[in-house]
Amino acid sequence: MREQIYLDNAATTRMAPEVFAAMQPYFMESYGNPSSIYAFAQKSGAAVERAREEVAALIGARADEIYFTGGGSEADNWAILGAAEANAKKGGHIITSCIEHHAVLHTCAYLEKRGHAVTYLDVDENGTVDLSQLKQAIRPDTALISIMAANNEIGTVQPIAEIGRIAREHGILFHTDAVQAYGHMPLNVEEMKIDLLSASAHKIYGPKGVGFLYIRKKTNLPSLIHGGAQERGKRAGTLNVPGIVGFGAAAKRAAERMEASWNQTKELRDYLIRRIESEIPFSVLNGHRTERLANNVHFCFRFIEGESMLMLLDEEGICASSGSACTSGSLDPSHVLLSIGRPHEIAHGSLRLTLSEETTRRELDVTVEALKKAVERLRAMSPLYEDYRKTNAQEEAYVQ
Repeated sequence: MREQIYLDNAATTRMAPEVFAAMQPYFMESYGNPSSIYAFAQKSGAAVERAREEVAALIGARADEIYFTGGGSEADNWAILGAAEANAKKGGHIITSCIEHHAVLHTCAYLEKRGHAVTYLDVDENGTVDLSQLKQAIRPDTALISIMAANNEIGTVQPIAEIGRIAREHGILFHTDAVQAYGHMPLNVEEMKIDLLSASAHKIYGPKGVGFLYIRKKTNLPSLIHGGAQERGKRAGTLNVPGIVGFGAAAKRAAERMEASWNQTKELRDYLIRRIESEIPFSVLNGHRTERLANNVHFCFRFIEGESMLMLLDEEGICASSGSACTSGSLDPSHVLLSIGRPHEIAHGSLRLTLSEETTRRELDVTVEALKKAVERLRAMSPLYEDYRKTNAQEEAYVQ
């Protein structure tokens, strides 16, 4: 049977056994609706509140500042739409970056169609926001700054504490999409002066379909869903108790393992980067070399097309991606790669490999060998590569 090597952990992680075990009783045993007042249902209610405390502790927040959602995209939508609505009288100008997740970019585009002004900050070749440009973009009617903590494609970590300080000095709400960063690196909403933060369970070995939005106490944000008193009247609907319990267990687990997990995956990440750069010609690392997520490796390979490369890797049992899972199947090159200056023809040859706690060096060795064969095979069929070789050969002959 063919071995499967899973290197797409930015898309989703495998649920940890202890998380699954924590969730199980709330499917068939303690199945009561946590909004009911009788004792049987309150077992579920108590489990939800424990989970709320566990996910809050990971970012230095209070439990009553956590509002559970159906995932990170929902939390992003709520933060941005809510901030715009709450500050409509002020003008509702929003500042974000050009490399945000589409849950942020598409929400901002939606608001633009309804009269809100949005400024999209450029990034440098590493994918880092320019703080001086951020300061210049601030206007009297700026209501929200939304900058992701770490990029979901190239892994670059943004200077969140500095952005939070700038926002606080100007009295502007600061939201960060922390879906890729939460549970993987230290985040503290007080120290980083974050007002709104989005996170998702399935990026940290928890269940899919559950996330949260942190809303700083006394922050005016309108309700997301109307029709019930759940989530302190902010988001109506029966709570996903097993999912929330699983999120809490995953957050507790992440708190206990964060430093060790970061160091372990960072070592493997750097090993993989070294091998690819030294053994595969015309490979270009994307994202900041050091200020990046510990599990993220993202390359562009010249003269090939990324989707074909993924198919060849899949034939070898290797699961990878060309970028965000939310844009899988799109023929357009990544907006993130174009924003950091990669030309279209190079951006099309992208590959994202994201590691987990379970990834081994042997798996990475197998992956590199498979990748070398795939790149060589695709370049052998590439007219662009053939033209490049002929041109270089002619130039070398002329010099000699």
